[in-house]
Amino acid sequence: MKRCHFPLFILAFFFGFEGNVVGGELQLAKVFSDHAVLQRDAPLPIWGRAKPNTKVQVEFSGQKASTISNGEGRWRLEWKPLDAASEGRNLTVSSGEETIEVSDLLVGEVWLASGQSNMQMTLASSAKKLDPVAQIVSDPESRPIRVLRIDEPDSPEPLEDLAGVVQWQIDNPVNRSRQSAVAYFFARELQEQLGVPVGVIETSWGGKPIEGFIPREGFQGHEVLERVLAQADKEDFDSLAKSEGGVIIRNTAGRPGRIFHARIAPVAPFAIAGFLWYQGESNAGKGEDPRFYRQKMEALVDGWRATWGNPELPFYFVQLPSYKDSATGWVRLREEQRLSLEIENTGMAVTIDLRDEDIHPANKVDVGKRLAAVALAKTYQEDIPFCGPLFLTATREGKAMRVTFEHAEGGLWFARKNGLGEPVESRLADEGHFELADEEGTWHPASAKIEGGELVVFSEAVEEPVAVRYACEGDAEGELLYNREGFPASPFCSELRLLPWKQQPAGN
Repeated sequence: MKRCHFPLFILAFFFGFEGNVVGGELQLAKVFSDHAVLQRDAPLPIWGRAKPNTKVQVEFSGQKASTISNGEGRWRLEWKPLDAASEGRNLTVSSGEETIEVSDLLVGEVWLASGQSNMQMTLASSAKKLDPVAQIVSDPESRPIRVLRIDEPDSPEPLEDLAGVVQWQIDNPVNRSRQSAVAYFFARELQEQLGVPVGVIETSWGGKPIEGFIPREGFQGHEVLERVLAQADKEDFDSLAKSEGGVIIRNTAGRPGRIFHARIAPVAPFAIAGFLWYQGESNAGKGEDPRFYRQKMEALVDGWRATWGNPELPFYFVQLPSYKDSATGWVRLREEQRLSLEIENTGMAVTIDLRDEDIHPANKVDVGKRLAAVALAKTYQEDIPFCGPLFLTATREGKAMRVTFEHAEGGLWFARKNGLGEPVESRLADEGHFELADEEGTWHPASAKIEGGELVVFSEAVEEPVAVRYACEGDAEGELLYNREGFPASPFCSELRLLPWKQQPAGN
C-alpha cells in the first residue's frame, strides 16, 4: 500500500508554526551541539533562527555558505557533502555582530535509534548481568562514537526545536554506562568495520506503544489506523483498547504523534544514514491487540522518511525475543514484524534465541551486532551474511510440508545458544518447535528433517497438512533453527489465518 509523503509537513518546520525560540537572536538548531557527528557523503541541512531578513553565514571544514533568514527569522541552508573525519573541527555561524561556535564536530555515519525500553536499556543495566559488558563499559579507551540522547516530554504539536539541554556525549566509561546498549553495540560494530566515526541520536521511551511515534498524518489512508486516531482524539480509550488493532493508551505519550512531535520532529532534517527501531512489547502485552501492527509499521516508516524528505532511508528493526511471561500477542506481533519486511529497504534482526527471564534481555551485544550486520550488508554493501532463514514457501508433499527459506543457501542446522557464546549444534536432528495444521485448522507437534537449505516437516497425527509453523510460542527455549552462518531463523506461520490469537484481559 502506497502512502503520501506529505511534504507540507516538512515545510512547517521552517515556515508554518511558532517555536520556543526568542525572535531576533541568532540561533542554531540544538541538535548541532558540541561533539556532534555529521553525516558523511550527503547534503547537510543546517538551520536555525536569526533576525528576520538578515544574512546568515556558516563556516565549517574550509567551506562557507550563506542564506537570508525569512520574515519570521527562520533560516536554512544545505552544506555540500563532506568526507569522513575523525579529527574534531569547529562550526561557526554568524549574522551581523552575532556569532555561534560549535566545537569538536566529527564526520562519519549517523543513525537515529528509537523504540521503547529494550532500546532504551543502558549499558550499565546490561553490565549488571554480563561481566563482558561490564568490562566494555569500564574500558578507558575512547572510540570515535558519539551518542545524543533526546529526553523531551511528549507534545501535542510538533516542536520546532528541542527545549531541554542537548549534549552529544563522547565515548568514555561514564557516558558509556548511561547510553543505550543496543545503540552502542551497533555503533561499535559499525565503527570497527567502516573505520569512521559513528553517531547515534537516541530517542526511545520505555513502555510506549508505536502510536506515539507515528506522525499524525501517517494514520490516514487505512481504515483501522484512521479509527485509532479518531478514538484517541475523542479520548474514547475504552473503545480503543477493545477494538481490533486497538491499543491501551496509558498516558499522553501514547497518543498518536505525541512522541514524534517531541523527539523526532525537532531533529529533522539532520542528515542521517537511516533508522533503528526496537519496539512492540507495548502493542502485544496482556489486553493489547497486535493485529495491524505491520500497517502501523508502514505508517511509521513512511512518516519518518517523509519527514526527512527521503523515501529511501533504511529502516532496520528488532523482532521481539522469547520471554517466558509473554502474552499470546507476542507470537502474533513477531509475525507482524516478519511481514513488515515487505516494506521496501527494511531489515530485521531476529532475537528469538536471546531468551531471558526478564522482559529486558541482558544480551544487547548480539542485538546490536545483528542490526549492524544488516546495515553493513544492505546499506554499506559489505559482502557478509546478515540474516537468518526467512520463511519463503510451504508446499505439501504427501503427508509432509516442504519449507523453503531465504538466507539458507549454505544449509540449515539446529543449535542452542547460551549467553554471549556462539550457537552450539544440537544432536537432535528433528528438534525445532515445529507444528502442522490439519484440514480443520488444528495444530499438532511435528518433526523436521533438514535437506540442505530446506526442511521437510511431518507428523504422524496429520495425514493431510494444510499449514506449518515454527516457534509460534511466547517462550521458545531449547534447540532452534539457524543457518550455517549462525543467524537464527525467524518464527513463522505459513497461514496467518490459522495463527490463533485471543486477546488476554489486561488484569490477567
